[in-house]
Amino acid sequence: MGRSGTVARRIGRALTAPVRRWRSLSWWRRALVALGLAVAVPVAALGSVFVAIRLHYTGEPAAEARTRGRDAVWLGHAWVDGRKTDADVAALARQLAGTGVRDLYVHTGPLEHDGSLPASVHPQARWFTAAAHRALPGVRVQGWLGDEVKPERDALDLDDAPTRDRITASARQVLDQGFDGVHFDMEPIRPGTAGWLALLDQVHPVTAARGAELSVAAPQIDPVPGLHTAGILLTDHGKWWDEAYFRDTARRVDQIAVMTYDTSMPTEPLYGGYVAQQTELALRATPPDVDLLIGLPFYWDDRWGHWGHAETVPAAVRGVRLGLGRQDLRRANFGVALYVDFAATPENWADYRNGWVDPA
Repeated sequence: MGRSGTVARRIGRALTAPVRRWRSLSWWRRALVALGLAVAVPVAALGSVFVAIRLHYTGEPAAEARTRGRDAVWLGHAWVDGRKTDADVAALARQLAGTGVRDLYVHTGPLEHDGSLPASVHPQARWFTAAAHRALPGVRVQGWLGDEVKPERDALDLDDAPTRDRITASARQVLDQGFDGVHFDMEPIRPGTAGWLALLDQVHPVTAARGAELSVAAPQIDPVPGLHTAGILLTDHGKWWDEAYFRDTARRVDQIAVMTYDTSMPTEPLYGGYVAQQTELALRATPPDVDLLIGLPFYWDDRWGHWGHAETVPAAVRGVRLGLGRQDLRRANFGVALYVDFAATPENWADYRNGWVDPA
């Protein structure tokens, strides 16, 4: 490249020097910088963001904003490792009777960090798929596979082709156990990760050839444009996706479920408004022939990131209904996804039924 190449390298080093210096800081120094920046943000600007989110919670949901019979529930690992019995399957069938649940995401992994799936982690998978199909005709049973992802964790490397090949083989393995689909939940995938999109392009023909579903759990979409970039820079953690990357993912699958919980919203109206906003953003980004599901928190926690008094099922359901009514009330390929069966309470199920299945 000669002299021009040398100049280009110098320019490149100059441009990336601030990033290198930032990454060289310890986590607590980065936290102090982030805190300083947060304090420097005008209070009025921060307040306007919360006002905008809160406004999404205003109004009355449309009567037609209710279940389309395309809801889902995430089921824990106990269903495939030998802890459950036929009596448990019968109880699950009774629990789901009269709801809109059509899909079960059954934790069948986790994947090894190289993408493989030892058969020993799901010894009763074949039993469960057969039992569920008998007890729940018309309900699809999907194998839920996941793991942590590089660069934030020393785990799956989705940009590595042999790893993607092993994940694809794991998807075939799940389908061989009688599952009606494969559900990926890999976190945290940063927007722009090419290996994730390549994996979906590789697995989708496999599921399609079997007449099976390919579904994914997806992060929330930037509530403020560019927030994902700021979040990664300040915390080295990818929590949100930009709308374009969400769209790139959605058009490669049959079904996408947004994990609309762990939002840090401190009150029910703010959480419900956030869910309404996420519903609207996801509806805009998801092709009409792809199933879109909005995740509901069927569990209790009380910590920074998830305040139990704020992230309630009634607030989430009302937010979903408001967002659906504003953005695409007639959309048929839409539902909610309930996370997670083993932490759910009778009150959670009642709130889901009263608010979404048969709203007053």
